[in-house]
Amino acid sequence: MPVAAWPNLTPGQVHVLTRLGQAGFQVVPWVHFSRHLAVGRDGFVALLEPTATGLKVFGQVGYRIGDGIGMLVDRGEEKAFVWHTESVTATTELLAAYEQVKAALREALEGAVQ
Repeated sequence: MPVAAWPNLTPGQVHVLTRLGQAGFQVVPWVHFSRHLAVGRDGFVALLEPTATGLKVFGQVGYRIGDGIGMLVDRGEEKAFVWHTESVTATTELLAAYEQVKAALREALEGAVQ
């Protein structure tokens, strides 16, 4: 998982990235968030920030909509991933995938603590 924008990764951070790669995540080039490393899987994106021992999620996991990241919001009786004026209805299948991605991300990040 090459990360040219982050040339000074610590061994702990490299370990986390390796675990993320093994869990099916890929580094996503994202010019809007140059301070954070974006990783994605199955259409979902998480922004990561460095810590002393590895990486942690910045904010919440979102769904890629165009060149943005849609956040999950309640809209009365339904849920949707929303980015600016665009939205994607959060179907039962999409919500299940969202939960799977969050669980895999959490497991990769927690399991990487040394």
